[in-house]
Amino acid sequence: MKVGFLIDMDGVVYRGSELIPGAIEFIDLLNNQKIPFMFMTNNSQRTPMDIATRLQRMGFPVEQEHVFTSAQATASYLALQKPKATAYVIGEGGLLTALDKVGIAYVDHNPDYVVVGEGRTGSAEVFDKAVQMVCDGARLIATNLDPNCPTQNGGVRPGCGAITKLIEEASGFKAFSPGKPNPFMFRAARKRLGLASGETIMVGDTMETDILGATQLGFRAVLVLSGGTKQQDIHRFAYAPDVVMDSVADINLDWIKKQHDIMQVRMELE
Repeated sequence: MKVGFLIDMDGVVYRGSELIPGAIEFIDLLNNQKIPFMFMTNNSQRTPMDIATRLQRMGFPVEQEHVFTSAQATASYLALQKPKATAYVIGEGGLLTALDKVGIAYVDHNPDYVVVGEGRTGSAEVFDKAVQMVCDGARLIATNLDPNCPTQNGGVRPGCGAITKLIEEASGFKAFSPGKPNPFMFRAARKRLGLASGETIMVGDTMETDILGATQLGFRAVLVLSGGTKQQDIHRFAYAPDVVMDSVADINLDWIKKQHDIMQVRMELE
């Protein structure tokens, strides 16, 4: 059975600091059946090791190789666009580490790119400098365009998209983002698992990122209602998930085999 999973995190396997019932059993099932999987997150603040460690402490049997972040997607994209590029970076450890691994140097004058990620390192001086650099010709890149991020206490704080919007409005230039829902990130994660598009199942709780990205690439799109999207919200969108379920607790081996069969038929028809 050739099938694999891309899995969003917050709202799918946990909410804030609370586990979603059945989530650990779902990952145990994938491990036991040797079904490849990867967590996909737009959070560029933490490294894959940081995220994997958090998941391990919550009880998930995962390693850092099971995590793919928008920071990694951004670094891969920039390395393809301009090897050995320079960047002025607004972000934290996850983004800085990802860029360093592909040979992108951090500079504070005349960069090829201004790269924006999540974090609390910004200041008026930092934003002023970023705006001027973009006006002078640096290309504006955002790890993602999510307007806010969830906090541990269940609230929200400004996300990468909100920070990027400030620079866009002041400079008059729009940012490009390789993160979800951009197909670049979905394709890169799928390739890391060694899967074809017709063999990939995306499980997420957000229509605007998880489901949109999956449907654009022909992945099987599974929306779980354990996060931010409710059943009554789905009809507002011009695209739809292939499957809607309450949570990942509804996924078992028989269900996976059924999805595999459906996907095989669809691939044959194509």
